[in-house]
Amino acid sequence: MGEQPIGASVTPEELSALLDDLIATWENEVAEFKAVGDNFSTSDIGKYFSALSNEANLRGVDRAWLVFGVDNTTRRVVGSEYRRNRERLQGLKNDIANSTEPRASFHEIYELDHADGRVLLFEVPPAPRGIPISWNGHYYARNGESLGPLDLNKLDEIRQQDAGDDWSAAVLPKATLDHLDGDALTAARGAFAARHPNLAPEDIAAWSTETFLERAKLTIDGGVTRAAVLLLGREEAAHLLSPLLAEITWKLTGPEQAYEHLGPPFLLNTTKVYDRIRNVQVRLLQPGTLIQTEIQKYDRQSVLEGIHNCVAHADYRTGSRIVVTEHPDRLVLENAGSFYDGKPEEYVTDTRMPKRYRNPLLVYAMTELNMIDRMGFGIQRINLSQVKRFLPLPDYDLDDASAVKLTIYGAVIDANYTEQLMERSDLPLEDVLALDRVQKKFPISSDAAARLKRAHLVEGRRPHLHVSSVVAAAADTKADYIRTRAQDDAHYAKLVTDYLTKFGEASRQDITHLLWDKLSDALNEKQKRNKVMNLLTKMRKSGQIHNVGTRTKPRWKLT
Repeated sequence: MGEQPIGASVTPEELSALLDDLIATWENEVAEFKAVGDNFSTSDIGKYFSALSNEANLRGVDRAWLVFGVDNTTRRVVGSEYRRNRERLQGLKNDIANSTEPRASFHEIYELDHADGRVLLFEVPPAPRGIPISWNGHYYARNGESLGPLDLNKLDEIRQQDAGDDWSAAVLPKATLDHLDGDALTAARGAFAARHPNLAPEDIAAWSTETFLERAKLTIDGGVTRAAVLLLGREEAAHLLSPLLAEITWKLTGPEQAYEHLGPPFLLNTTKVYDRIRNVQVRLLQPGTLIQTEIQKYDRQSVLEGIHNCVAHADYRTGSRIVVTEHPDRLVLENAGSFYDGKPEEYVTDTRMPKRYRNPLLVYAMTELNMIDRMGFGIQRINLSQVKRFLPLPDYDLDDASAVKLTIYGAVIDANYTEQLMERSDLPLEDVLALDRVQKKFPISSDAAARLKRAHLVEGRRPHLHVSSVVAAAADTKADYIRTRAQDDAHYAKLVTDYLTKFGEASRQDITHLLWDKLSDALNEKQKRNKVMNLLTKMRKSGQIHNVGTRTKPRWKLT
């Protein structure tokens, strides 16, 4: 069905034969006919583009067709006045490309002066293998002659295509050494030499470009791979990866806003992304002194480690860019694709090594260029760097199964946490991890809570734990510490007995009113009520007080 080659020089006779063929094979899902007058919604065209592109992928054909000027009931040519202006008609390609993800559009738009009227034939390319096409964030498909959402089975079928293949290892037929950036090649040789100190730098410098690229795992039998274009390609070579988006975006949010998109060569441009970040000095007070410790807001190696991990492990088949968002107090690094092997926490305290990679060749090449290691130590290094600089530990957000977000903090969340790290430099990493979760109000296990309590690092009750203060240097910090610190039961019992000594008796409401503001602010209302009730029960059983009222309306007196 219309599988003959179609090009810009197609003749009217060939177009007429194509139209006849499409009408003759009407009952299929890769051709849509519309009796369109002089206007038709661009949004609806975009939906049909997404649906036809996805269906062409699923059926293994090299194109689908959207046809204007044919009645979809009678199959007769009725003509169409849609966008008579040729320039405006071809402008539809850009309109479609701007709202599709990954960016895609019609290969060609053909006009046929049929005997029964003007017919437009829009040639729709199939969605790339493994990557469904969306329109304005939604995926579409066809079911018979109906247009609707792409169901999950079809979506999974497309996404699972080539799932076992290495996207980064594909050789690009049109790519040559001229598409590689000279400065990036020079930097790559230097990085390769640093990675392999056993090789003489002069020997590496003497290698031909072809030999070096093979040794650095960037070419396969002389063919330039996608990994090579990503890491070393000239900016103008990004089109070789189309329709996928090879881009890192730096975005500044807060009182000031800015952004910049950077494409290949990633070997150089990841450093440019880091250079855009405002890495000022941060001053921290040492516990019990007026001495300030100065640190950089962000550790350069940690940030580059995070960006390089995004580059190495992104799912480029989705057509999504890597985004580095700079907030006033933190960086958020995001790449498409799930966390590929294991869980982030397994790489912090354990000695887990990745068993597989989403982009094996890209990972190997970045290892050879000294950008990452393949042992899984990067996450641990970022955590240890934050510990040494007394700042909150990084967080991984995996709530969206199709993306990974890494947050690197550049400011204090809880001063008590920072003081504890300064005071207790010998804390095991697992305790620091638990303490960090406490300051962020995240839950921790009962074992971890018990361990931190024994070490006097936290106070309160789960789940309302708070980090203990080493020293409250400022008056407001002291007051906050006193408000949240839990007193022992003897303290509260003494308040009750003093009240009863003075006033003789008290209702439960009287005692609740007496103790309420004195209980730890770390407790919620229900916990405070339970605390009062448990205290009175304990005092009754110990013989300190007794009830002279009823069970429902007790009145307490000293024994």
